Amino acid sequence: MAKHDASDICSTARSWARAVVILIILQVCSAQRVRVEAEVRAFAKEAVSLRCMFISPGNTKLTQVSWIYEATEGERVNIAVFHPQYGESFPDSAFKGRVKFTHGSLDNPSIEISNMKMADEGRYTCEYATYPSGNEQGTTNLVMLAKPKNSAEHVTVTAAKAAAVVARCEASEGKPAAVITWESDVAGGKANTTQVDQPDGTVTVKSEYWLTPSPSHNNHDVKCVVTQSTQDKPQFFPMKLSIQYPPEVSIVGYDDNWYIGRTDAVLVCQHDANPAPTTVDWTAASGALPDAVEVAGDRLLVKQVDDSVNTTFMCEVKNILGSGKDQLTARVTESGEDPSNAGVLAGAILGSLLALLLVAALVAVLVTRSRRQQQHRSYPGDGEAGAYGNKVRLFGIGGGGNGNGGKTSKNGGNNNNGPVYSYREGEPDALDEKPNDPRAGCRGDSPTPHHILLSERDEAERRKLEAMEDSQEEYEEEEEEEEEEANRYDGYGYHHPHHHQQQAAAPHARPALPNHDGQIGYMDDDMESQRDGSVISRTAIYV
Repeated sequence: MAKHDASDICSTARSWARAVVILIILQVCSAQRVRVEAEVRAFAKEAVSLRCMFISPGNTKLTQVSWIYEATEGERVNIAVFHPQYGESFPDSAFKGRVKFTHGSLDNPSIEISNMKMADEGRYTCEYATYPSGNEQGTTNLVMLAKPKNSAEHVTVTAAKAAAVVARCEASEGKPAAVITWESDVAGGKANTTQVDQPDGTVTVKSEYWLTPSPSHNNHDVKCVVTQSTQDKPQFFPMKLSIQYPPEVSIVGYDDNWYIGRTDAVLVCQHDANPAPTTVDWTAASGALPDAVEVAGDRLLVKQVDDSVNTTFMCEVKNILGSGKDQLTARVTESGEDPSNAGVLAGAILGSLLALLLVAALVAVLVTRSRRQQQHRSYPGDGEAGAYGNKVRLFGIGGGGNGNGGKTSKNGGNNNNGPVYSYREGEPDALDEKPNDPRAGCRGDSPTPHHILLSERDEAERRKLEAMEDSQEEYEEEEEEEEEEANRYDGYGYHHPHHHQQQAAAPHARPALPNHDGQIGYMDDDMESQRDGSVISRTAIYV
């Protein structure tokens, strides 16, 4: 028995499921035949059109069409009826006088509702009475929108240590609710936003901007931004903060250079206040201002500095919130330097210092260069080849006697009267001839090169030169003996064809050595080859 009851229950459930599916299919089919808009948006105090149409009636006979309003929470209300035989009908409702058919036919029973109210939001159903299928319908969801009324204002407050509202912004009676944000260049501000639902379905949004006000916040920018779906773009409300505070005072303009007779001294009473100051008063420590000064608003003009202005000046500024003051003590000197010339004097001193530094640097460069040139012209004391710099080589006729008892050559006579040739490195082909004055070595005011050389060499180099002179004397004695022997050999009647040629070449085959006259002699083994192919003496004098 229990098994049979369970089978009946399952059969009944399947029957109900089939019925529900069939009903859904019928509703979908009917919805497809009655065409309406799924959602329509409207604004208060404006008109809205609700369209309806029966698609492909075929064998279905349309007898009547009705519009039914259903509030979000409420009953269904018939607001408009059209019958092809009896015409239009508008039952008593909140829409009577505001609703009408736009075409007045069963094929297109669209309606228009004017002077929309926020309470008109809800479901609107277009319902056809047909034969033989019965009623078929389509529903439109009407959404009411409202553009908010936006406004903003700054709030004047007094500087304090507690937070206060410094600006307000409001978006009233909007639907949907607006969104309010704040932008400010002041740090530490916070927004407090609230919403209030109105009886007609709109929403009023209020926002306050809080800040701990200080004098530094005065005149700073703050901006309210209102965003809502009915607006094409956000609406901005820029404002200036208004923070009131007592005057803040300071005296400026004193340059600590008030000397007797000065006529351009000025003091300024600098102040900052909100609201603007009502009075600016100047006084002195003695009470009355000296006759030498003149007051022009917030400026104290000193007509001529004298002992009477050697005092303390005070400035007091007042507004409706209070007062502020500052004081300055001026010191008068007997004489002073015009401050306008201080820059010129400083510039002149700086320019002079720079000029002296430049001259000192130039002198140092010249001295350094001169020393280097002297070092390059100096003769190497160790006899090694080196960089001679710009050198002058003095050439003499080697081996000649002098007026002080020196030896004579075989050719006879002194060679002091021969020419002196100078050679400069870098100009190998340039030989300058200088007259050889035999009296030059005898004048006390014109020392010979030999004496100059000896005076410039240190003790070690002088000893080298003296040893070289001894060697030169021995060399000359040997040469005289060879000449005497050669003369004797010629006396036997033999002829030496190269003897005179060797004697002619001898002066140029010897290295340069100073003789007793300070002139230059040469030795063959003293010549040194250079990189450029020339030959130079290692012991010749270079000047």
